[in-house]
Amino acid sequence: MAQVSVIGAGAAGLATAALLARDGHSVDVFEKNAEVGGRIGRIVRDGFRFDTGPSWYLMPEVYDHFFALMGTSAAVELDLVPLDPAYTVFTDPEASTAPSVTAEAAPVSVPRGRDRVVAVFEGRESGAGRRLQAHLRSAAHAKAMAERLFLYNPFTSPLSVLDRALLPSLPSLTRLLTESLSRRAERTVADPRLRQILQYPAVFLGTDPRRAPAIYHLMSALDLDEGVDYPMGGFRTVVNALTRLAERAGARIHTSAEVMAIETEATGRRRPRVTGVSWTDARSGARRTGADIVVSAADLHHTQTRLLPPALRGGSEGRWSRMVSGPGAVLVLLGVTGDLPQLPHHSLFFTPDWTENFDAIFGPRPRVPHPASLYVCRPSATDPTVAPPGCENLFVLVPVPADAGLGGGGPEGSGDPLIERAADRAIAQIAEWADIPDLAERIVVRHTIGPTDFARDYNSWLGGMLGPAHTLRQSAMFRTQNVSRTVDGLYFAGATTAPGVGVPMCLISAEVVLKHSRGDSSPGPLPVGDGV
Repeated sequence: MAQVSVIGAGAAGLATAALLARDGHSVDVFEKNAEVGGRIGRIVRDGFRFDTGPSWYLMPEVYDHFFALMGTSAAVELDLVPLDPAYTVFTDPEASTAPSVTAEAAPVSVPRGRDRVVAVFEGRESGAGRRLQAHLRSAAHAKAMAERLFLYNPFTSPLSVLDRALLPSLPSLTRLLTESLSRRAERTVADPRLRQILQYPAVFLGTDPRRAPAIYHLMSALDLDEGVDYPMGGFRTVVNALTRLAERAGARIHTSAEVMAIETEATGRRRPRVTGVSWTDARSGARRTGADIVVSAADLHHTQTRLLPPALRGGSEGRWSRMVSGPGAVLVLLGVTGDLPQLPHHSLFFTPDWTENFDAIFGPRPRVPHPASLYVCRPSATDPTVAPPGCENLFVLVPVPADAGLGGGGPEGSGDPLIERAADRAIAQIAEWADIPDLAERIVVRHTIGPTDFARDYNSWLGGMLGPAHTLRQSAMFRTQNVSRTVDGLYFAGATTAPGVGVPMCLISAEVVLKHSRGDSSPGPLPVGDGV
């Protein structure tokens, strides 16, 4: 049995603690904030309960597999509700050349079920339904291949990606890796809204669809084919489930406990080894906990450039200067009186020329885009517990450059001017595009969060909301892996390391750490019931 210290109690830290504790190790988790959850945060005000992080429940099989490893199931731990429609896409009604809103500018709702989605595509563009079918077959194949060979792979053995079943797919795989997601969508459909529906998953991956490899069209198999669910009570229920399972397995979770350093010692071999962590809490000040294994589920940049001993940080800043960050975000949390039937549970507000948006976020002269391509979540459309009776709960996400200097937010317009201006513009845009002219007047609770808050609360690199973007050079085996190359006994988990961003990827990263601790080089998900 090893003594394990896990840094960070977000989804990845809690999942790692649960798996390692269930595997027989003695596990302590250290969370700098007063509550567990990391980026799956919450703000409760005046009867409104806002999620401040993830809100799309995708890849249910990943949750199912993780829960099965822990001896339970998603059905037991969560109350999942299927969403129909999955989401609606809005665009600027003034973008049409006609004097009134035309079919081109009208909202497009994506229903649940492949056949219904195909009908929507065909209704907007003749032949698009047939081409979407081919697109989704390819997406499902790419997703299965990724799960079998890449996502769960610790990449400790070159043989792990040699699969005879992969050989016939090598020509198509090569094209998927060398072509952009944007270009693939353009080859599939001509309608601007449909192209955006096939390209927007790049935003989930923290990158520009022009830079994301086309293999990420596998994301279309999630929302367009499998559908979108919602955990009643919000994503905090996912955090609660992970916390329950970690503690049930024996992990000890310490909140308001900030790790200040990862301690190491020379071993006479090529690399030093971890010996523990030093940390502080408000009650007893500086403390130290010995460890045979340290798993940092904190932001990887923070880990490599701040937590490791100075002698082991060499070259870290230089490496990070060559990496591409995902976007930052301005989050706008709104409590609104009255009903908002114009908005489904999930809405996407896409500007007609969204290449300008991506240039603003990722280009050489970054700026807060205006108008912006927004994401709006109205969980009160499904869940009456997130708002008082007769009110609605809105979560608005405005992608911006990853720049901690842009400012932070606050309650009732008290945030930094740039953040509040972006929030005002987003509210006006939603009101106009969704035809809710009195939206601003009906707001009774408002809270904003900006890149400076991400940097302060989560030690986020550059104040970004996701971490390194999923470009080809920062994906799969090219992404920073889950085991340190410089320190024995040090592992990484979470969105800023492999396999990538999103709660499902965080759960997978925890399983990859478990494999490393066992010396397991297998590429796919662990068999359920193998001793975990």
